[in-house]
Amino acid sequence: MSANIQDVIKQQVTDNPVLLYMKGSAQFPQCGFSARAVQLLKTCGVSKLATVDVLQDPDIRQGIKEFSNWPTIPQLYINGEFIGGSDIMAQMYESGELQELLAKVA
Repeated sequence: MSANIQDVIKQQVTDNPVLLYMKGSAQFPQCGFSARAVQLLKTCGVSKLATVDVLQDPDIRQGIKEFSNWPTIPQLYINGEFIGGSDIMAQMYESGELQELLAKVA
């Protein structure tokens, strides 16, 4: 894995207040977990959601797993901080924690 892919990921995470690495796009998710993640964010009122389709770039797909030390996609970043995948997002949504984090961004 090249160091510059890690630089690209770091730049993406830094540049976008709410960033979701996912399979597909917000309009056309390519897996159920990605669809669930997008739905949770929309339910929380996120209007400016940046997404990266890991299916388009194998280097990003592998690189993001190394970047976060997290084995699965989707992966949510808020203000540069790794939050987790769709299961963690759902738990945080149920507790109100996800809404609180996202309110700070809006």
